[in-house]
Amino acid sequence: MGSPEKEQNAHAASHRDSAQDKHGVLGSHADQRPEPDAMFPWPGMEDARGERDPFRGTPQLTRMQLQIDLAPDPYILVLTGAGLLIALVAWLPLALRRLPLTLPIVCIGLGAAIFWLPQVTLDPLPMLYPEITERFSEFVVIIALMGAGLKLDRIFSFRTWGITWRLIAITMPLSIAAITFIAGWWMGLSWTVALLLGAALAPTDPVLAADVQVGPPKSGAEDEVRFGLTSEAGMNDGFAFPFVHLAIALSLSATTGEPWFTKWVTYNVLWELGAGVGAGYAIGRAFGWLTFHVPAKTKLAKTGDGLIALSATFVSYGLTELIQCYGFLAVFVTALTFRHAHRDHDFHLQMHELIGQIERIVMMVLLILFGGALVSGLLDALRWIDVAAVVVILLVVRPVTGLLGLIGHKADWRERLTLAFFGIRGVGSIYYLAFGLNHMQNVQGGERLWAIVGLVILASILMHGITVTPVMRGLDRSRGRDPDADEATAPPGPR
Repeated sequence: MGSPEKEQNAHAASHRDSAQDKHGVLGSHADQRPEPDAMFPWPGMEDARGERDPFRGTPQLTRMQLQIDLAPDPYILVLTGAGLLIALVAWLPLALRRLPLTLPIVCIGLGAAIFWLPQVTLDPLPMLYPEITERFSEFVVIIALMGAGLKLDRIFSFRTWGITWRLIAITMPLSIAAITFIAGWWMGLSWTVALLLGAALAPTDPVLAADVQVGPPKSGAEDEVRFGLTSEAGMNDGFAFPFVHLAIALSLSATTGEPWFTKWVTYNVLWELGAGVGAGYAIGRAFGWLTFHVPAKTKLAKTGDGLIALSATFVSYGLTELIQCYGFLAVFVTALTFRHAHRDHDFHLQMHELIGQIERIVMMVLLILFGGALVSGLLDALRWIDVAAVVVILLVVRPVTGLLGLIGHKADWRERLTLAFFGIRGVGSIYYLAFGLNHMQNVQGGERLWAIVGLVILASILMHGITVTPVMRGLDRSRGRDPDADEATAPPGPR
């Protein structure tokens, strides 16, 4: 047996060896003792006696090791951009009020400028992010549908809503048929894809049509043209869905050979439309009772919080989608029923204001991404025949089918032309195409379809955006209404 000191040294050596075997190089770092020159390699760190001072010179060493990173933090950039975006949402509508320019045009230009920068490497193309495109456009649409339903002052009835039924039952099916024929016969698309394109491009958009829609609740800005375009945009996003499902059913039948007609009629048309209307009405009645009529001081209207409208939007869409019916239609019916629960209450103004603010923010985000998609190659797959077809769709199909639907309607020629011309295409078309492509099988030419829809949306935003201000102001003057007069404040309703 050796001395205790030798045994301790041997034990320590054995421990170091096992640590090195277990941890490799890292296991031996704790046992390495750097030489003094390795710790203080620079001159001028000695004390007065010429010995190295372990503390002297440390600030200088720290400064030499610092590296200043001037690259901005992406999180900070997102916060700054969000702040600027919200400021534009609040300010631009006032700045553009009398100009032949609209908020969507500015958003597209802003998005194109941002994504044109070489530092921005993201390509926000819908074909690269199909699920995100479908869900985000879906969210924007349901917010817009709630806002459209809340601001309609006219009581619902088949007689007073006659102009809406004309645009839904006559103009929209004729538009779908015409666009399908153009896409299948002229553009050379398969008939199922042509039908999908027709169903996506026929409905007017509730998001981008704010400048031709009615004013806030109880504002009195609800003439026949504005009412017709607002109610059409609210209704046709639901009634166009059976045609999208028809294209999906035909595509599936062509692949599997399964029969499609009976299921499409009974399920996609009768059940999903009927259940959507019924569920939307029931949810609207429930929210109306809880908000205005519950016999307690805890009625929701007492909160003064417009978030109730956002809650109604999500509940209506979520529950109706759970029972497999059309959520778009249900949200609009919920909004109409909610408004009817107490038509003159001031709380409708608060709910509409909140929904309108959310709608403008998400719309601007989507259109900025759309502008980025344009400069990222969204339109690269276009052919000259596609460009010609887009011109025909916007300048011939909608105006002609709109005028056909208004035959016999009591309106002067200015109102008819305005209703027929302003069939604005936008976010709804993005959703329907994304939904169709995500649910159809073996679709050829998806990039071309996105290019066509992108060009239709761009041309519609530019054409309708530039003309909407002078046309609507001229229409107001023809009725003896001063478009420059401040909107009258509606009398406060009971609380």
